[in-house]
Amino acid sequence: MSIYEYTPLLIYCTILAAALGASLGSFLNCAAWRIVHGESFLNGRSHCPTCGHALGAPDLIPVFSWLFLKGKCRYCGEKIPARYPLTELIFAAVSVACLLKFDLTVLCLRNYIFLCCLFLLTLTDLEDMVIPDGCHIISILAWLGTSFAVFDGFRDAVPCIIAAVVCGGGLLLVSLILDKMLGRESLGGGDIKLFFVIGLYLGPAGTLFTLILACAAGLLYAKLRSGNGGEGKAFPFGPWIAGAAALVLLFGDPLINWYMGLL
Repeated sequence: MSIYEYTPLLIYCTILAAALGASLGSFLNCAAWRIVHGESFLNGRSHCPTCGHALGAPDLIPVFSWLFLKGKCRYCGEKIPARYPLTELIFAAVSVACLLKFDLTVLCLRNYIFLCCLFLLTLTDLEDMVIPDGCHIISILAWLGTSFAVFDGFRDAVPCIIAAVVCGGGLLLVSLILDKMLGRESLGGGDIKLFFVIGLYLGPAGTLFTLILACAAGLLYAKLRSGNGGEGKAFPFGPWIAGAAALVLLFGDPLINWYMGLL
């Protein structure tokens, strides 16, 4: 069944995707904070990061709780960063875009799991320049577990496997050369592993375009940082890679066609 066959179904699924996305955005935000601070995100109730008070259901409604509480903790009055409702709204939009792009299919489920992992590693990398290996493992398992339904046969999956090996291996080689030349780490291991996973999901053309977008965005950000006293300081590259991959995954065809048109 396609959501486009029946307008009420399209509306219902879109609203459901937005609600699910906002809830997952809240969960992923919490998971990222706990990973960075050495806590398990699978056990224990949500709590205020300042006073540690356990949060109740009224405190955990995506976006609305933050608005109703005027951006402050109900128990200690500490200000809650706008990052919380912002991440919920962003992932709600990402969820709707994934549904509208891939419909009610196994491909949609696979790509949604990938987007969740991209979102989580973006948050952890921004917080503490950490990309959890678990994000890569879950993405690879999701790709393998759905391959039987996504691809017609092994031959169809070969270009994606080649893209993963070539991109991941090529960046590893470049990184080792640059590390030797610069005398410091040029590209984190998590970034290289991430490009391997992206190769599996986006194939040769999508992976190449992701690399171009991520490098362009990263260089622009580095240039802006240098003008604000941040020259020479390390910065997280994972969010730029993840953002570029999500753009290509959701809007890749028109983006690639536009880029090729420039050439």
